[in-house]
Amino acid sequence: MWGLLRPAPHAAPLPASAVDREYAKQRTRVFAGIFIGYAAYYLVRNNLALAIPDILTAHPEYSKAQLGTALTGLSIAYGLSKFLMGSVSDRSNPKYFLPLGLLLSCAIILACGFDWVYTSLGFLIGLMVLNGWVQGMGWPPCGKTMVHWFSTKERGRTVATWNVSHNVGGALVANFALVGVTIFGDWGAKFYFNAAIAAVCAIGVFFLLQDTPQSCGLPPIEKHKNDYRPDYSEDHERTYTFKEIFFEHVLTNKYLWAIAIANAFVYFVRYGVVNWIPTYLEHAKGFSFKESSTAWALYEYAAIPGTLACGWVSDRWFKGRRAPANILFMALTLVAVVVYWMNIKGPLWIDYAALIAIGFLIYGPIMIIGLHALDLVPKKAAGTAAGFTGFFGYVFGSAIAGTGVGWIADHWGWNAVFMTMVACCVLTIAFTAMTLGHTVTSHERGATH
Repeated sequence: MWGLLRPAPHAAPLPASAVDREYAKQRTRVFAGIFIGYAAYYLVRNNLALAIPDILTAHPEYSKAQLGTALTGLSIAYGLSKFLMGSVSDRSNPKYFLPLGLLLSCAIILACGFDWVYTSLGFLIGLMVLNGWVQGMGWPPCGKTMVHWFSTKERGRTVATWNVSHNVGGALVANFALVGVTIFGDWGAKFYFNAAIAAVCAIGVFFLLQDTPQSCGLPPIEKHKNDYRPDYSEDHERTYTFKEIFFEHVLTNKYLWAIAIANAFVYFVRYGVVNWIPTYLEHAKGFSFKESSTAWALYEYAAIPGTLACGWVSDRWFKGRRAPANILFMALTLVAVVVYWMNIKGPLWIDYAALIAIGFLIYGPIMIIGLHALDLVPKKAAGTAAGFTGFFGYVFGSAIAGTGVGWIADHWGWNAVFMTMVACCVLTIAFTAMTLGHTVTSHERGATH
């Protein structure tokens, strides 16, 4: 297996006259591969959150907190895997690594479409943990691909554009679930219908992706674009050992620690809202699955312009400084969360408007933190740096939003849930402010357009 996964060898250099044309073609292909591939990962990630209202009806022996434990298990496994798989991905070929993880996730989610899975809570949690682990094979090869095929001055807009792939996938998971349930008349289609679509995507992605430019006979992107980091050297082109990645470039980086902790609070708000949209709107407010799935999709689709807007604000208003944009968007997120909270007995359109606002605002900071992590380390350690911030986001943010939100709702009601999310917005702002003293280098300024 490792023989397939390890990095592809360098190919014979192409003639200089063919380099520009081949670079343009391959960059289009690999970007399409990571965009479609990562969107497809989301088709088979949060399906359980959509099905919780159905499971509570079909299996009244379970509580929201118990089913939330399965979401927590997925998040913890994903956070750990994203960190560890980041270092494996840095030493692997994304052409094989990314589709393999996606196909494994499809198989797990396919199984979750059958009712016998829910006869044992432990078995359901085990499947979600396993799914979280293979889901960790998605982000790192995408990050690795971007830092190898796109230079620092264009990487910001590349990351911002690619970042909306998970909003496309996150919205389509609800849209496809609704189509599947309509066709099959079975809530299990929220799992197996999406899994079938994602599996087809995995096969297509395999034929789009490539490893590094050098594996295609092309020069490194820094040389091709004449765009070098201030600290760039030929040493950045070699594959680092695990020890070098962890102890020289990740664990000793104080700014990486600050944005990682901030990421935990961002992710609590993100998943505290989206994972519980169906349960909150259907059980607490009495809306239908069609109405709650529409709310879910609106939340995710709103993130697309919001992510791009955050990148634009970061560059144009704040001259490439990431922390001020993060603080601004999180302060506005806090306001939107309060509106969603206060509409306890109000009309559905206000819930829709509040969720559109939260979706528009929350994903910008997530993108900024991911971009900053890539910029803080050499490109051969990019997957690990992204995995490090993702580890905090999922293990200490999303995981707690699984069991935590369910437990808080069961014991203290939804008001306590919203108070917790407001506190997380404030804490995100506080930890992000710790990076305000970071000096922006030339390769970071002007990264996102």
